[in-house]
Amino acid sequence: MSQFPEELLACPTNNIKIICLGDSAVGKSKLIERFLMNDYRPQQLSTYALNLYKHTTELDGKKYLVDLDLWDTAGQERFQSMHASYYHQAHACVFVFDVTRKITYKNLSKWYEELREHRPTIPCLCVANKIDADLSVTNKTFNFAKKNKMAFYFVSASDGTNVVRVFRDAIRAAIAYKETSTDIMDQIMEELERMELENGKETVGDLEDLATSE
Repeated sequence: MSQFPEELLACPTNNIKIICLGDSAVGKSKLIERFLMNDYRPQQLSTYALNLYKHTTELDGKKYLVDLDLWDTAGQERFQSMHASYYHQAHACVFVFDVTRKITYKNLSKWYEELREHRPTIPCLCVANKIDADLSVTNKTFNFAKKNKMAFYFVSASDGTNVVRVFRDAIRAAIAYKETSTDIMDQIMEELERMELENGKETVGDLEDLATSE
């Protein structure tokens, strides 16, 4: 049995998708794990895969099913470009870089350019992770976020600094975007999903009727 409420699973309009972008090993998965489980495991797994986390939340009296997606390339440069399906129907994006590795900050521009090819208007947030390793970075200015009109956060997956705040803000931004979006493709896909769910229910009903008649 699913751990998520049936009314959310059966209602695509209440589902939102947030993606995380950034170089390998900047802490994307650890940030999500910290947010969802309030736990942090310091080991780094050398794998590359699409990881999907689901989270239920309630804002302003309404429940939402949140998909938190990330792709961890684990240093495999040939996987540095995301498949178009990764961006499909994303409602917000969290960019992450590692304050101890300058190249991960430099590469944000590449990630941003690719995102905008697929999702030109979704809201974005920028996260400077691992500040526990060098607190002096909190005195520095990072222009990428300002240039691209993003909210900016200094965070630490290790000690939890600002992690919950980032994802709560991302969820609010995603909900606001979805409720006001005029993206026709989003509307078409949501209608198709609704129709598929209804057709699935009809099929189950037909099978039950057939079993009863037999």
